[in-house]
Amino acid sequence: MKSITINGSQRESVGKKATKALRNAGQVPCVLYGGDKPVHFSAPELAFSKLVYTPNAHTVVINLEGGEVLNAVLQDIQFHPLTDRILHIDFYQLFDDKEIALDIPVQLVGNSRGVKNGGVLRKNNRKLRIKALPANLPDFIEIDITPLKIGDKVAVGDLPSGDYTFLHSDNTVVCQVRTSRTAVADDDEEEVEAGDVPATETDDTAAVQE
Repeated sequence: MKSITINGSQRESVGKKATKALRNAGQVPCVLYGGDKPVHFSAPELAFSKLVYTPNAHTVVINLEGGEVLNAVLQDIQFHPLTDRILHIDFYQLFDDKEIALDIPVQLVGNSRGVKNGGVLRKNNRKLRIKALPANLPDFIEIDITPLKIGDKVAVGDLPSGDYTFLHSDNTVVCQVRTSRTAVADDDEEEVEAGDVPATETDDTAAVQE
């Protein structure tokens, strides 16, 4: 999995007054959990843009002043309710020999046969939660939807899980092709010629958490 590096400074004071002063200076207060004790640090708000404002999953390399380097994943983030500025971020420390649970994006590839015939592709889950050692965390979970006909679906139980474990039931639906008013029959391996019926796609999301 790709990593993003954050250069930060360890915080000596963690009170409300010190935290407010950090935010006024364009810094984001952060806490790293999972180690022997919580590590309080701060970093410029702009340093988090590639980590926060993206659908992709990343691990984080936290470089603190003094040379300390810590590996982590984003655990929780708080935004200001009016301005959407980042108020606080929690991280969880990674260790090579300890599994971590993380939401991984689903990437659909191919052209569904059912969509070509007028069906509608529904993405029920854009991310799936898995557990794995840090070295085995994938950038995304790829699903080939080419063979899907109208009425077909892909569930978690249909997916290979070599170096990681899915934290969902096997019958959790990831994506499916549903019928529509423009759908045509798909008998005897016949398909509509490309261009006869436009493919459509919905953005329905029903994320299932652990």
